[in-house]
Amino acid sequence: MNEMRMAASLLRLHFHDCFVNGCDASLLLDGSDGEKFAGPNINSARGFEVIDAIKTAVESACSDVVSCADILAIAARDSVLLSGGPSWKVLVGRRDGALANQTGANLSLPSPFESLDIIIAKFSAVGLNITDVVALSGAHTIGLSRCALFSNRLSNFSGTGAPDSTLDTSLISQLQNACPANADGNNTVPLDIRSRDLFDNHYFTNLVNGRGILQSDQSLFSSDVAISTTKTIAQLYSNNSAVFFDDFVSSMIKMGNISPLTGSNGQIRKNCRIVNSA
Repeated sequence: MNEMRMAASLLRLHFHDCFVNGCDASLLLDGSDGEKFAGPNINSARGFEVIDAIKTAVESACSDVVSCADILAIAARDSVLLSGGPSWKVLVGRRDGALANQTGANLSLPSPFESLDIIIAKFSAVGLNITDVVALSGAHTIGLSRCALFSNRLSNFSGTGAPDSTLDTSLISQLQNACPANADGNNTVPLDIRSRDLFDNHYFTNLVNGRGILQSDQSLFSSDVAISTTKTIAQLYSNNSAVFFDDFVSSMIKMGNISPLTGSNGQIRKNCRIVNSA
């Protein structure tokens, strides 16, 4: 209620956690060698203090039971629901890992600058398929992007001397105004310019109209690789939000099941930022 953007931030924490070492809350560990300082997360991943507040409340009510990894999974679901999206039953019982993996975060997390075939391969590496790629990308129906992640599309794209040809021309001046060439790249723009805080299928309608903000988003519809992989799914979601919601739920549950620590593996961290002392 204090900041609607936080929904997208918490959803992204779960995603960035699960793609590295599985859903083990390794992302939350402090330390200069931690995942927080990996390229995809530094000056970007946010909401850690919200997770701290949840953990404090949960520990005071019911100590040593609910892991930080489960908190991330539940907070992601609630963030979607509170933004107008679907709900689902979150499987629980994940335990927290003891090691962060900064190298893994740098190598495994998809980048907005990568081509669609590389992104598909990174999803496949954690057991997620092409439908999962499109459905989970739909999380960009909420939240903001820093200019640094797409300003390369606004002029001399890939050395062409012109903006990205897949970007709707009527959007270019709007984005150039929001992202001045002499700025530091930290200004922000909604990823879904039609309804930035509402979880809906407008993200996909935007892609059909060349109004995806990130190159990686627009490539789901406009790239050559998309023709035989993601384009028809994106088109379907743009026309049918119920199908998108159903597939998003299935993909979130799948993602939440990536290599969890269970049983006696891992631990229930008392403080999500540090491993329990022996």
